[in-house]
Amino acid sequence: LKRGDMLLAGSTYGRVRAMLDENGKPCNEAGPSIPVEIQGLSEVPAAGEAVQVVPDERKAREIALFRQGKFRDVKLAKQQAVKLETMMENMGEGAIEAKLLPLIIKADVQGSQEALSQSLQKLSTPEVKVQIVHAAVGGITETDVNLAVASKAVIIGFNSRADAAARKLAENNGVDIRYHNIIYDAVDEVKAALSGMLTPDKKEEITGMVEIRQVFLVSKVGAIAGCLVTDGVVGLSLKGYNDIKEGDQLEVFEVTEVARSL
Repeated sequence: LKRGDMLLAGSTYGRVRAMLDENGKPCNEAGPSIPVEIQGLSEVPAAGEAVQVVPDERKAREIALFRQGKFRDVKLAKQQAVKLETMMENMGEGAIEAKLLPLIIKADVQGSQEALSQSLQKLSTPEVKVQIVHAAVGGITETDVNLAVASKAVIIGFNSRADAAARKLAENNGVDIRYHNIIYDAVDEVKAALSGMLTPDKKEEITGMVEIRQVFLVSKVGAIAGCLVTDGVVGLSLKGYNDIKEGDQLEVFEVTEVARSL
């Protein structure tokens, strides 16, 4: 590999403008099994992509665009398959619609971005789901903020910061940007957000028992019951209900909501 070569890595291409060896010193070429850091690619390629030198920029652009189109087709096919699977699951579960938490993830390196995305998606349940709208390597830009506005997503920057223009745009549009440098902290924060989206459980708490001792029928009013409180403290009024008789036992309770967690 030489400086000035046209390089193709997956759907990314560019001319090698600079090369640094393992000590961070500039070099002009690298042989087999020699590690180097290169500058000049259009974006950071995905981990595991094959790298090759091509004759010219036109050929590199043609191959890269073709691969980008194939990647979009595969991604769209996966999304459609997931939608169909979700529809089938909902049909089997009584058409319960899950609540979505849309996220945009920007990280410093590909490995961190993939690890964080996978960890967050594992938090999904049939009731609440994490939706990764976009995940990439690099700083948080205005494009990311505009995507967050359109998709109502929260942006998570993992060892990645927003530039001045992106911060201003986010403030003006109320976009929430969260910064983290530890994966577990990011996972815990998203887990807490998902827990807040869960429908709370309803709990019945008995506050008292009442026994009807005598019933008085009053015109234009209805039935008035003389009661004995056998347990607890009770203040009771039944509107629109007159089907009561002596000896009936009434159980009084309050319904309270209890927050749930994942």
